[in-house]
Amino acid sequence: MDGRQGKVTPSLQFRLSLWLSLLILGVAFCAGVFSLVSAFDEANDLQDDQLKQVAALIRHYHIPAMRAPTQENVPGTDPESQVVIQVFPARGATGADARGRAGSFPTNLPDGMQTVLADHKSWRVYVSDFGHGERIAVGQQTDLRDEIARDSALRTMMPFALLIPLLLLLVGSLVRQMLKPMKNLALEVNRRSEQDMRPLEDQHLPAEVFPLVQAINRLLARVTQSMALQRRFVADAAHELRSPLTALSLQSERLAAAEMSPSAHERLASLRLGLQRARALLEQLLTLARVQETRVELVVEHTSIRQGFIQVLESLMPLAQAKNIDLGVVGSADYMVDVSDVALAVMIKNLVENAIRYTPAGGRVDLSVEQTTTHVAVRVVDTGPGIPLELRQRVFDPFYRMLGSDESGSGLGLSIVKTIADRLNASIELAPGGSDPSHPGLRATIRFPRGA
Repeated sequence: MDGRQGKVTPSLQFRLSLWLSLLILGVAFCAGVFSLVSAFDEANDLQDDQLKQVAALIRHYHIPAMRAPTQENVPGTDPESQVVIQVFPARGATGADARGRAGSFPTNLPDGMQTVLADHKSWRVYVSDFGHGERIAVGQQTDLRDEIARDSALRTMMPFALLIPLLLLLVGSLVRQMLKPMKNLALEVNRRSEQDMRPLEDQHLPAEVFPLVQAINRLLARVTQSMALQRRFVADAAHELRSPLTALSLQSERLAAAEMSPSAHERLASLRLGLQRARALLEQLLTLARVQETRVELVVEHTSIRQGFIQVLESLMPLAQAKNIDLGVVGSADYMVDVSDVALAVMIKNLVENAIRYTPAGGRVDLSVEQTTTHVAVRVVDTGPGIPLELRQRVFDPFYRMLGSDESGSGLGLSIVKTIADRLNASIELAPGGSDPSHPGLRATIRFPRGA
């Protein structure tokens, strides 16, 4: 029954993968920022220490320092990597002396490490006492220092950039693998026919899924019990009705021998026809209840398809002759299938009987069989009106009959065939049987899997 579906939420696998990925990205971003800042600060501290060491060497070994900063470039080096050394005049020196010793850095810089602007450039400068009241300043442009610090920080970030995508892929694969038992369970349920009520396999399942499988198995058991009660009721009712109908049929036959008016004979004929239809319906109901009984296994034998054809032709040839229908077998091929002769005869008989009933007088019904590498296909082709595409699945429902059909029948024949086919792992397909649009016909094909 078609129903309106609600909004489908994203799959558990998708949500779990998404949130784990977002969590990993968030943690990686925070760790990356922390590593970037730490590496940048560490690189700057290292270069500050180098400036302090240069100043300490000059002060300790009394190396004569330049009185003005040099701007000469060393070949093969970056000009921005120069370390500038400048001596500040003693406090209280004369203006001329101060100007003579003036350089790039302001002379009033306090002692210690600092960042100053000189010659329109940013410098990192360390100022310390040089002796005799003079001070020394050791400086380096910040552009190169910052570039070195950034490169060091980016190298620290490189493992994150390479490993995070790999980690995301591993997380997705791990989540997919962990949820694989649930997918396998869904596939197993989806592959089952509506008649298969066996309990689901509950081995090797995660603890979170195990209660759900147990609940489904309990539900299947209740549904099986309910269906069994319904089938038992149908079978018992059919059995109870057989005797009264048989008695009524006998009484109608005895009544037909009595003297009566033509009008009474006409009404009696209608009554006998109705009784005949009722008996056929009871037989079909009993057959359907029998083949739907899942607790009873169908007997499997090595049966000849052609022998099944012969049994059906002997049974239905009078019905075909009454409508002047050409009923026969096409070809002389014969193959064996693993199915009981009774089940095979029931399937073919129901298909042929339907074909005869719905084929107009003077039509044709052909039976044939062929074998492929995987299946043995039994076909029944008629020249009747056919079945529209949108109804080819509905006709397998019990008691369903197409509107506008004047032929007598119970609406159970195709349902019986489908039930037996499902239990034998066979398949049945309905398709047009001819190229004439006015009489497309019907081709019913049963495919039995080939045995060993």
